[in-house]
Amino acid sequence: MKTRSVILVGIATIAGLSVLGIALSFDDDAASHDNEIRIAYFPNIGHAVPIMGIENGFFEKSIGNNTIIETRVFDSGPQVIESLFANSIDVAYVGPGPAINGFLNSNNNIKILAGSASGGASFIVHPDSEINSISDFDGKKIAAPQIGNTQDVSLRHYLSENGLRPAEKGGSVVVYNISNPDIYTLFVKGDVDGAWVAEPWATILETELDGKRLFHEEELWPDKQFASVLLIANSEYVEKNPQVVSAFLSSHHETVDWINQNPTETRIIFNNFLDSYLGQPLSDDVIDIALSNLEITSDPLHDSVFSFAEKADSLGYLGRNGYDLSGIFYSLDSNYNLEENS
Repeated sequence: MKTRSVILVGIATIAGLSVLGIALSFDDDAASHDNEIRIAYFPNIGHAVPIMGIENGFFEKSIGNNTIIETRVFDSGPQVIESLFANSIDVAYVGPGPAINGFLNSNNNIKILAGSASGGASFIVHPDSEINSISDFDGKKIAAPQIGNTQDVSLRHYLSENGLRPAEKGGSVVVYNISNPDIYTLFVKGDVDGAWVAEPWATILETELDGKRLFHEEELWPDKQFASVLLIANSEYVEKNPQVVSAFLSSHHETVDWINQNPTETRIIFNNFLDSYLGQPLSDDVIDIALSNLEITSDPLHDSVFSFAEKADSLGYLGRNGYDLSGIFYSLDSNYNLEENS
């Protein structure tokens, strides 16, 4: 199969090493969007499914020789949604926040195909801070990634549930919305008291900077499960390429099963991926712990997506006129053929 890879990342930091973002194409054929599927994902352990699917050849084997796979590696959900809107990618792995916003802002043209990961986020306390419970959050400086992303919504909803508000809303908790690499830097400097972050960053802060894991986010959810990475798609692409999408979904499920049966091999392949794409691997311990804090699953955990939307809406993130998630999910038959489902 002919494949193309495009790396679209900003300035990333892994374990304290800054790596300048690059935009490179590796083409073995002239650029064309015919007979091709363009897949977007992030370079982190929560996106183990697309990374293993590509690096292990599962996607290539399932889709066949007549379709080019193009991969694009991003560093934020909003970038992915913009690319879906621009029709420059076809399917993508993102958190529930971008998936919901993409659906609502695309006239229902972006839909969820499957789950990819559950859990994998934690609240990490700086070693010099005195946070031992929510009662200690008053007056503290807390970091989370960009506004509206999965961890930001979870943090702000958690504050609201416990009678606290961020400083910009007249409250006493200072919330910094900054990238994960910048959160790492503030941790090093001691300029934040805690951070609500996804893996592997939670484990990096814990193991390398002596942070204390106050809780895993899944402890706050029913059945200790919530969708943290979802597979979404441009509906027009799905309708025009049902056989390709069906084959891709089959390989997606196969990859989920393989990861759950082969954690050591997953760690090795993931670290080789980081080394190749960003120039710096992580320690084996960090990856093993981070992977153990995730549940790799094809289940999109429907109820958690609806619950997340309710949380985002309560924070004013979904607009003033309400929202409707009817039709956000595709459902699959036993052969991974698609049909719409609310």
